[in-house]
Amino acid sequence: MDSVTLNNGLAFANDRPLAVIGGMNVIEDRDTLFEVAGTLAEVCARLSVPFVFKASFDKANRSSIGSYRGPGLRAGLALLGEIRDRFGIPILTDVHEPGQAEAAAEIADILQVPAFLARQTDLVIAAARTGAVLNIKKPQFLAPAEMTNILRKCHEAGNDRVLLCERGTSFGYNNLVVDMLGIDLMKPMAPVVFDVTHALQKPGGLSDRADGRGDQAAALARAGVAVGIAGVFVEVHPDPAKALCDGPCALPLAEFEPLLQQLRAVDAAAKG
Repeated sequence: MDSVTLNNGLAFANDRPLAVIGGMNVIEDRDTLFEVAGTLAEVCARLSVPFVFKASFDKANRSSIGSYRGPGLRAGLALLGEIRDRFGIPILTDVHEPGQAEAAAEIADILQVPAFLARQTDLVIAAARTGAVLNIKKPQFLAPAEMTNILRKCHEAGNDRVLLCERGTSFGYNNLVVDMLGIDLMKPMAPVVFDVTHALQKPGGLSDRADGRGDQAAALARAGVAVGIAGVFVEVHPDPAKALCDGPCALPLAEFEPLLQQLRAVDAAAKG
């Protein structure tokens, strides 16, 4: 499908102006959640950039048993519903089990299937059957061409409103790389979103948690947008050093607007 449109009319397409999925890796506390959502919504509205807010109610894939996971399904979805209603913005959240899909789709406009779970047929089908737009993260261990198999599962479950999300490929120990030509290979399949901040991750790089290269977010984002894509995915935090999950990958909240201004210019040039 060349274009995927949300119920509010926001469209993702590789040949249309860049859309932004932005927010927090995981819901931490109410004040931080509302600060991030309000700031991103205001910046994107002022710059006329289509915007979807993202936050996870649970992070099931953690390095350590002691890692923070989030408030859980019920409390997390309630907070995301408040964000949606307060700021009038669409919501993306991820699901990890088939039983979470229906409840999450009542709040979220986009359901995200995490990279490590994108080959789990029951989860993909359950998410697809809700009718929500899907953001399928390309697993770190799959070649771009293999995403056609996951797309086929969604289509056979009755849902062709699918985004494909690049988030890097495993490369040796504790490192990921992004193949920009691989992004080009996925563009004929579906609108492509580039998850910049997760591509900066160094899984297990701090032994019991992930390390990251957040200081290189702007450089990597510019490179991905230059290929000509539908959207960019960026996680931010007011103070990444204090973030409860993936802080080393997060973009400081104060740097979001300057980066977005750069990305708009690169996107306009790429699609000129």
